[in-house]
Amino acid sequence: SGQHRVPRTATRLLAPVGDPEKLICVGLNYRDHCQEQGLRVPKEPLIFSKFPSAITGPFDDIVHPQDSTEVDWEVELAAVIGKRGRHIEESAALEHVVGFTVANDVSARDWQMQRNGRQWLLGKTFDTFCPLGPAIVTREAVKDVHNLWIRCSVNGRLMQDSSTRHLVFGVPALIAWVSRFVTLAPGDILLTGTPAGVGVFRKPPVFLKPGDKVQCEIEELGTICNRVV
Repeated sequence: SGQHRVPRTATRLLAPVGDPEKLICVGLNYRDHCQEQGLRVPKEPLIFSKFPSAITGPFDDIVHPQDSTEVDWEVELAAVIGKRGRHIEESAALEHVVGFTVANDVSARDWQMQRNGRQWLLGKTFDTFCPLGPAIVTREAVKDVHNLWIRCSVNGRLMQDSSTRHLVFGVPALIAWVSRFVTLAPGDILLTGTPAGVGVFRKPPVFLKPGDKVQCEIEELGTICNRVV
């Protein structure tokens, strides 16, 4: 209508979903990300989680934990559930998605790979370790969610540059798989994995430090940018 508008410069965007019931993540879901680790492509989706308290806004700060020296970036396509379901058929899975957004699955690699029994949870779920946004783009507005370029840069240097066509398991397959185990509820967020180019597998490894600026962007969905403090 053109009414009820406010200047963008006068607003602070929050995460489009701030307190989901579940924040579900997928590991090793890009072929190039498997290759950079020398790992085989999984035959089944590798599922883990972050706590919803990790969510922060699309332009808010990432707080570098005192307990980690290996904080890394992971740009990811996130699907937002809009319709409750269990045992969802893959052919109907997208009907349960309200839209998509951009996420950064920030990861403390020392905690993920060396500590806590090498279970991933603690390394993935420090507060502010899931910047999300800038908005939910409705499913109908995205031409082909499995053919979008996806990129991450740190301090202006391009680190990740890929396409969602390289996903091992697409969004419908992931929703069908996860719903075998849990009921998906409106507002639940599904992070679908990251492509190659993360810091830990670079030679030498590169990790985030206070003052760094991390920008994640996905075609048609927008850009989020977070400073590390």
